[in-house]
Amino acid sequence: MKVIIIGAGFSGIYCGVRIPERLRNVTLKIYEKNEGIGGTWFENRYPGCACDIPAHSYQYTFAPNPHWSRFYAPAQEIRQYLESVVQRYSVNRFIKTSHKVIGANWDASSRQWHVTTENLRTGEIIKDEADVVINARGSLNEMSWPDIPGVRDMKIPVIHSAAWDDSIDFRNSTVGVIGGGSSAIQIIPALQKLPGTQLNCFIRSKTWISRPFGDSVMKTLGMEKTDFTPKQREQLAQDPDHYLKFRTMIERDGNSVHAVTLKGSPMQKSAREDFSALMREKLANKPHILKSLLPNFSVACRRLTPGPGYLEALAEENVDFINTPISRATSTGLVLSNGEEKKLDILVCATGFQASAPPPFPVVGRNGQTMQQKFEPYPETYLSLATDGFPNYFMMLGPNGAIGTGPLTTIIERAGDYIIKCIRKLQKENISAMEPKSARVKDFSQIIDEYFKDTVYVEHCSSWYKSNGGRGTRITGVWPGSALHAMETLRSPRWEDFDYDYNGEDGSGGVAQNRLAWLGDGWSAAQVDPRAGELAYYVQPGQIEIPAEPLPEETLQFKQLPFSH
Repeated sequence: MKVIIIGAGFSGIYCGVRIPERLRNVTLKIYEKNEGIGGTWFENRYPGCACDIPAHSYQYTFAPNPHWSRFYAPAQEIRQYLESVVQRYSVNRFIKTSHKVIGANWDASSRQWHVTTENLRTGEIIKDEADVVINARGSLNEMSWPDIPGVRDMKIPVIHSAAWDDSIDFRNSTVGVIGGGSSAIQIIPALQKLPGTQLNCFIRSKTWISRPFGDSVMKTLGMEKTDFTPKQREQLAQDPDHYLKFRTMIERDGNSVHAVTLKGSPMQKSAREDFSALMREKLANKPHILKSLLPNFSVACRRLTPGPGYLEALAEENVDFINTPISRATSTGLVLSNGEEKKLDILVCATGFQASAPPPFPVVGRNGQTMQQKFEPYPETYLSLATDGFPNYFMMLGPNGAIGTGPLTTIIERAGDYIIKCIRKLQKENISAMEPKSARVKDFSQIIDEYFKDTVYVEHCSSWYKSNGGRGTRITGVWPGSALHAMETLRSPRWEDFDYDYNGEDGSGGVAQNRLAWLGDGWSAAQVDPRAGELAYYVQPGQIEIPAEPLPEETLQFKQLPFSH
């Protein structure tokens, strides 16, 4: 079978590791539009860019890295980590960088996807085919620019946070920063410290600034700074028991705060009181900023962002906090709605991404329907992984595939494992096409509607969790449940939720084949080729599941275990 993966970030790399490990007779290609791998961690390299969750929770479970320099890893280290995984598992033999996918069309007659790619180095247009397409572009990929007349025609440097220009010198300059989300919260403290820099921060949206994620773990371990000392790094690398304890504490901490996303929960009330006090303390000298920033919506309605140094930077003398709407751009500045013009030397647009949107290239499924049409007025999928009308097309971190709390990279692994099981079924059972039943897509959509009614996500706030660029009412960004709930859901496919086309049974002239033809000729591969496996694998260490021995009858205590909700 031929498999094409779009994107070489966390998701694409994971599939590039696992597919050749778990599947045979698969031709794999990974098309990446950037010059290097890493996805968002290749694109985002602005000053201060770092992971805002503990680094030891933001890595593959099979490739633990005890050598992170900080509790919250900087972007460059994350990219280097991904590069090391690619090299270690030879994933680069499948990756074609500077190759941008510009179209994908399902051919009903050949039961294949026709994928068109542009070589960005040469301009060559490449036609390719695949039995399976995996969209691993991620949900934060397509840059969103501010809707300000004239902003793209300015005569000064205008850069997006996801396309940073390292050649620009920000020192001794008047710099405008548009945005109040995660990127701006990291950029502003970094630029504020530069000598001679005057910042004009155009911030309209209210947002909660939280304490750093995992700070309770740092306190428990006695860490006073976010930088690991050489001794701490050595202990993490040399003491497996200590490392496991450390990782376990971080994961438990992340999975223990799901209740903060529920309306009126004690944890929600406590978080609101705590973060309100934190923001009041940091902005005591600038109460007008606090009034503009402090939200009237619940904590976690929009993505919760810790901001070490952010509030302190806003309170500095070389920072001008502006919440007056921008009406238009001139060649060298921005004009506010009150008529005032702010002259600038450089403009930074930290305005995020078009989350949960269909790919920016045409994806055409059955009967000529495009993904753009399918996702109007909002995307509907089956478990975020696939949707009806698009056979053999799978999505990593598709709509409703991300999580509000808990480990994102583990969700990526579970989604990849699920897709690989689907590919194995296609391959093994002579299935030419599979797609989720329309009724099951509607069922998942109904689950989404019902679940989010009781969450803070539906409150009135602008968030990439929502449809229509953050202004809609449908939650399209996050999973309807906790991260642990998502992991359990994706553990094993429900094959009855899919429709299948079998080779030779579609009236195309092929010969109908026995549905059990995968039984082959009665031989095991290991009996034919010694390299294919061990003839006595079933008695080898690790292959035997040894049952636990029951306790003596007089000590047995039976306990009713609760069902998963």
